Amino acid sequence: MAAVAAAITGCSTTTTNIFLLSCRRRSTITGLNLINNHRSSVPSAGGKLLLPPRSPLCLVPNSRNNTARRLQLLLCYCTESSNTAATMKSESESEEKGIKETANSLDIRVGKIVKAWRHEEADSLYVEEVDVGEAEPRTICSGLVKYIPLHLLQDRNVIVLANLKARNMRGVKSFGMLMAASDAAHENVELLVPPEGAVPGERVWFGSVDDKDNLPDAASPNQIQKKKIWELVQPHLRTDEAGVATLDMIHQMRTSAGPVISQSLYNANIS
Repeated sequence: MAAVAAAITGCSTTTTNIFLLSCRRRSTITGLNLINNHRSSVPSAGGKLLLPPRSPLCLVPNSRNNTARRLQLLLCYCTESSNTAATMKSESESEEKGIKETANSLDIRVGKIVKAWRHEEADSLYVEEVDVGEAEPRTICSGLVKYIPLHLLQDRNVIVLANLKARNMRGVKSFGMLMAASDAAHENVELLVPPEGAVPGERVWFGSVDDKDNLPDAASPNQIQKKKIWELVQPHLRTDEAGVATLDMIHQMRTSAGPVISQSLYNANIS
């Protein structure tokens, strides 16, 4: 084994099998012959074959030594350093944390529909008055006529995205959005349901129970629009296999009374 390690510059064994080697060489190598019984097509310059910093090949140097020549036929697998793996993990965790913080800048609240009716100018729209813990109910328009009978909206507990800019919906100004789960074909749509005991107006968050105490301030409607915060977060929202609403299938959508759910749509989109 010592002869093997000495014969291959830049390679060190990773198992007791001499045919499985780990290459950590990151420089030019001279005089190479066969790689896995094929001539190397790696470009050369000035008599030297050049390896990129993370080459998928480990090239074995030519040598007059018989052992080294035999080793030219061995497989050699290049592996990234532990530092690179740690960096990639750190970047992934940082990105995940960033999305979570962005999602928690949404002003998502528990709401209760106190009144609902068909929009007079749009066949696909309902108009709801929703208690979100403010002095007066909010007026919200929802395109749910195709999916939910009107009588099932009356006095229903819902989840409301409350910091969108107001929109004029065929003559009725809408001040928010009811959040719902839907299947991939968008043939089935179901409103998200807060747990029993959740109070209208309570802010909803993503994460653990303890994360409630560390929520950032909700972004303003102008910030939501300008920074496209909803467009950034929405693709990360799904229900899991139990119907619990999540961010990236990791962070549950929560109230102080428990997680938010879809009653029958699992592994579904949320919007």
